[in-house]
Amino acid sequence: MSNARIFLLITALLEGILGIPILGGSIVIGFAYVPLFIMFVLHIITLVLALKEYKDKHGSIAGIVTSCIAWIPIVGMICHIITAILLFVSYFKYDYGRQR
Repeated sequence: MSNARIFLLITALLEGILGIPILGGSIVIGFAYVPLFIMFVLHIITLVLALKEYKDKHGSIAGIVTSCIAWIPIVGMICHIITAILLFVSYFKYDYGRQR
């Protein structure tokens, strides 16, 4: 498994957790919004690896945008869910070794 796929899976799982209504908000607020900064850095790393390995970059770009606007309560939850879906689609798209 490539590094880009590993980071796609990690960021997809973390975005999915942050998208859970009460739990995600509690995590973000409880840790003083530091998880949003951590996710921002992880999405940048994932984007660089995806570009290097010619994988989809849409989920990582959505994750960067989500990390910047996720401090808004309902909007953040919706963005985390959409980003998690995009990242999971990117992860499973290359499950059988297909590449562009």
